[in-house]
Amino acid sequence: MNDINWLQQIVNAVWLGGVYSLFSLGYSLVFSVLGVLNLAHSAIFMWGAFIGLWFVLQLGLSVWLSIPLAMIGSALISVALERIAFAPLRQRNAPRISQLISSIGASILLVSVAQLVFGTQPQRFPLGSIPTDVIPGLPFRVTPIQVIILLVALGLVAALNLLITRTKTGQAMRAVAFNEKTASLLGIHVGRVFMLTFALAGALAGAAGVLYGLAYNSMTPFIGEQVALKGLTVIVLGGMGSIQGAVIGGFVVAGLEVFSIAQGGSNYRDAIVFALLFVILLVRPQGLVGQKAATRA
Repeated sequence: MNDINWLQQIVNAVWLGGVYSLFSLGYSLVFSVLGVLNLAHSAIFMWGAFIGLWFVLQLGLSVWLSIPLAMIGSALISVALERIAFAPLRQRNAPRISQLISSIGASILLVSVAQLVFGTQPQRFPLGSIPTDVIPGLPFRVTPIQVIILLVALGLVAALNLLITRTKTGQAMRAVAFNEKTASLLGIHVGRVFMLTFALAGALAGAAGVLYGLAYNSMTPFIGEQVALKGLTVIVLGGMGSIQGAVIGGFVVAGLEVFSIAQGGSNYRDAIVFALLFVILLVRPQGLVGQKAATRA
């Protein structure tokens, strides 16, 4: 590839990395606090995309107003998921594998309900609802929606980082992540922290779903499956439970995917990404910025 093509692929990787990072943060956040993977996260991502689309098509709202509304809707679904699929098992001291299996069942249910409600045919945002013209005068091709996607994703990542590191709520979440029993003895309402964690993860998934839908403008109930394993690769690569690692991993995975498509076509992009997952598990299982210790705080 010539220099311009390399530059173009870097641009493509950057905005796609923003979406992958945003999606993976929800995985990472739940794992950090609860110590379990929520495999229904991809289904909430899908529901976020359709909730945003519904507000645009049925109520005539702007695309940009649909993003926060989709975040709220996805957060509510995520909290309901925590109450129904996770909390009862946790209260019975069930093994974490039981919660993992429960999340798989919840994911299947959410996808099935979406098929009944939205159908299986691709759905799109109306023409003209998003800017698609290429920004002129640049040595590479980039559209306003791609720039907006990156800015929104980075803004939400920064807001989450501030919440976790600079607020009492974040301190409570980190305390529960470090030791649930100790946090409870200190007066922290652990159940509320779990609900808040799922709400934040759901909101991030909803935002990522709408941004993904805007980027490709083709949504089916199965779009979550397209990013689910990539999200897992991101958090393993960056470090399980690490916010910074999820961001770094998102851009690395997006870069590998984009450049593999540019070099060899789309047939190899998934193979290359999952080969990276295999290598990182063998060479550095704690991830790029993860911890070897058993604590997740």
